[in-house]
Amino acid sequence: MEKPLAERMRPQKLSEVVGQAHILGEGQMINQLVGAGKPFSLIFWGPPGSGKTTLARIIATELDADFVELSAVNTGKADVGKVVERALENEQGTTTSPPRKTVLFVDEIHRFNKAQQDAFLPHVESGLITLIGATTENPSFEVITPLLSRSRVIVLEPLSKADIAEIIKRAAKLERLTAKKLPESSIELLAELSGGDARIALSNLELAQQLAGQGIITPKVIESAIQKRVPGYDKAGEKHYNIISAFIKSLRGSQPTAALYYMARMLQAGEDPKFIARRMVVFASEDIGLAAPAALNLAVSTFLAVERIGLPECQYNLFHCASVLAKAPKSREVADAMGQALATARDYPDLPVPLGLRNAPTKLMKDLGYGKGYKWQAGFKHSDGFLPEELKDIDFF
Repeated sequence: MEKPLAERMRPQKLSEVVGQAHILGEGQMINQLVGAGKPFSLIFWGPPGSGKTTLARIIATELDADFVELSAVNTGKADVGKVVERALENEQGTTTSPPRKTVLFVDEIHRFNKAQQDAFLPHVESGLITLIGATTENPSFEVITPLLSRSRVIVLEPLSKADIAEIIKRAAKLERLTAKKLPESSIELLAELSGGDARIALSNLELAQQLAGQGIITPKVIESAIQKRVPGYDKAGEKHYNIISAFIKSLRGSQPTAALYYMARMLQAGEDPKFIARRMVVFASEDIGLAAPAALNLAVSTFLAVERIGLPECQYNLFHCASVLAKAPKSREVADAMGQALATARDYPDLPVPLGLRNAPTKLMKDLGYGKGYKWQAGFKHSDGFLPEELKDIDFF
């Protein structure tokens, strides 16, 4: 049975890899590590289809190391033990084969729990195993600190449209697809709809090739094969936080077009509209505050509308609110004052309330000076002030 096109197109040498010039270019990190011939534990952090597995395999080949591949999805602690036994055998060598290093590649290492990651630690420390992990999640949050400190984190970027187009053209040569069979317009569409994922681009090409049969792989055939582009967005993952961050920063920067674009991406990817509405309620006080107090009313009304109406109609409310918040004047006065107030309360948690401000429900308390000098009238300013003596000169505004 023939392997999928994406597997057949997997590069075997660093020189064959397309993209990732920031780590693969002349004098860059990966070339230096391979050139030195010394294994080093790495964690590849990048989106799907950016080449994490491919690079791990090539590095092991270039270093003439035994390549062992595990997936965190279906691997237990016992499997790690088997890898350690294999690594010990590799280190000792045999009468027929010299000693060699062991490169352990763990796909989706972020799915390993702490105990499983701890199992690697002593063997990575001793140098018995060179660990190469692959993750689509931020390793700062998903990989234990001791393991992270003994590894070099390499960030892989999504492949550019030009990179994907180059990979498709190489695949066309492998499949003997002429320019007439696969026109440039179809290559551009495949690259555009891949989302920077080489595996998706090649899988789409393979399916479009089957649909076209002996005919031309036209853009229409490609659209039929793909049906619908799935946004690269995981509600629990890195992109989730990056896009909501971009949304909030666009609101803060008074950039309504950018804000609406990022919100549209979230909604199309299936984000809960209440999550977006809640963030706008917070934003109305944190970033607009006293500059336009009515923004909070609008944001709360939007949240209620989203709750009561639901998708798709509540999109009008979300886009309405986001447009107003982006265009509104901004003030951090409330947020700054809140920060100072909380910090002061932490630093001075036990200062006595001035006598003149204390509640005086009994005669004894009045005789002791509770409530003395206070008058119940609008704008009343007590002669002794409203703060404890130690804080009398502080002003949050």
